[in-house]
Amino acid sequence: MGGSFSDQLKSGEIKPPAADLVGFRMVSFADGESRFEMDAGRRHHNPMGTVHGGILCTLADSAMGMAFASTLGEGETFTTLEIKVNYLRPVFEGKLFAIAKVVHRGRTVGLVECDVTTENGKHVARAVSTCSVLRGEKAEGR
Repeated sequence: MGGSFSDQLKSGEIKPPAADLVGFRMVSFADGESRFEMDAGRRHHNPMGTVHGGILCTLADSAMGMAFASTLGEGETFTTLEIKVNYLRPVFEGKLFAIAKVVHRGRTVGLVECDVTTENGKHVARAVSTCSVLRGEKAEGR
């Protein structure tokens, strides 16, 4: 593997492992934006029979993470400092879309927003994430 983290994602060298677990797909990712989709169904339900909020949060978090990752340079990685989700309506099943966009990319901190919608454009959730850029030993986990 070579190049920046962003280059590795674009080339397909790195794939979000949670995508297989939850069942979402990254459709596009570049220049501070990403788009994900998933087919929500019974396997994603909470005891009330609707898609679990944690699943919606994971979908949005993954989309926001990839949008932010697309801004990373050589030797940079990042971690999420905070995530907030507003749930707007229940989802029972159907195709969901998560569209994320970097609102601010500073040297050390970034802000990303994401809208989760149904196939017919109804808003399901709105999420906001604060990210911290890691370099050097911090980027290597030391």
